[in-house]
Amino acid sequence: MSNNGRVFNFSAGPSMLPLDVMEDVAANLTNYKGCGQSVMEMSHRSADYKAIIEAAEANLRELMNIPDNYKVMFLQGGATLQFAMVPLNLFRKSKKADYIVTGTWAKKAAAEAKKFGQVNIVASSEESTFTYIPKVTKDMLTPDADYVHITFNNTIYGTHYNDYIPDTGNVPLVADMSSCILSEEVDVKKFGLIYAGAQKNVGPAGVTIVIMRDDLIGFAPETCPTYLDYKIHAENGSMYNTPPCFGIYVAGEVFAKIKREGGIAPLHKIDVEKAKKLYDYIDSSALFKAPVVKEDRSLMNVVFVTGNADLDKKFVAEAKAVGLVNLSGHRSIGGMRASIYNAMPMEGVEKLIEFMKKFEAENK
Repeated sequence: MSNNGRVFNFSAGPSMLPLDVMEDVAANLTNYKGCGQSVMEMSHRSADYKAIIEAAEANLRELMNIPDNYKVMFLQGGATLQFAMVPLNLFRKSKKADYIVTGTWAKKAAAEAKKFGQVNIVASSEESTFTYIPKVTKDMLTPDADYVHITFNNTIYGTHYNDYIPDTGNVPLVADMSSCILSEEVDVKKFGLIYAGAQKNVGPAGVTIVIMRDDLIGFAPETCPTYLDYKIHAENGSMYNTPPCFGIYVAGEVFAKIKREGGIAPLHKIDVEKAKKLYDYIDSSALFKAPVVKEDRSLMNVVFVTGNADLDKKFVAEAKAVGLVNLSGHRSIGGMRASIYNAMPMEGVEKLIEFMKKFEAENK
């Protein structure tokens, strides 16, 4: 347990949120800044809510240095709905897209896109249980593809595009950044479209951030369901219908906190330090092993195993008993996973390492 009586929550999502943000939200829960009502009750057309959503967008734009020729949208349906919205809107000329498959969500995104056009799996690391990011050269890509899709951080398998981003030339690069957005500075100009479910590093489940270059908007076919056309949301400032008001408000409070504390760069520095501590211990351990190749390891999702499924279960149960919760690996692969997003303090990582050392000594 931490000093405030809360557990250290290593869940991959929904995940930890900054405690000071939650306390401020709680203090304003029934009467937001003296307006006499909760944000949960507020009309999304009201002046009070308009100020909330506009501040959230402005702060996100500043934090990520989003150029003026990109729209920012706060949508619903999670990254999973984006698996369909992306091809529906971006299949234009060739009706072809290249997908680099680096994990479960990348695989699901490609399968969904196949419903709307031709999907070329130009590279995959499935043969090694997704333990690395395949490097793709320009000659491997489809020259007339409408877009190239990557999953920037693979939550389940603990891999990440670190020092390498595929060069797609004039073909728009689309990235699912659900589990790493705001943990590192990215050059938005390198991407045609970025999307991210908020429930890992930004806020509560229910909000999906979409950052999309203007020239890609407005080409959905007439048969496209209205809600799935990005143009509708871009033209209506994310308010074509009632948006996930409360989730956007909390996300906006997280953006404001990051801005107050110096932006993404200092956060990233701490994220690097947290991950290095944990990986260094795992690499030195005789019991635990991190299956991911070093150059492609995620800062956000640290996957590790003992090699014995029963011992893994024992570890998770005993960790929970001492306030280190949600350390099970994804149900599809087992093992353990420590998700150490921005809101996870260094103390949580240190407590985990301390427990791992004790567990290793007791289970030689």
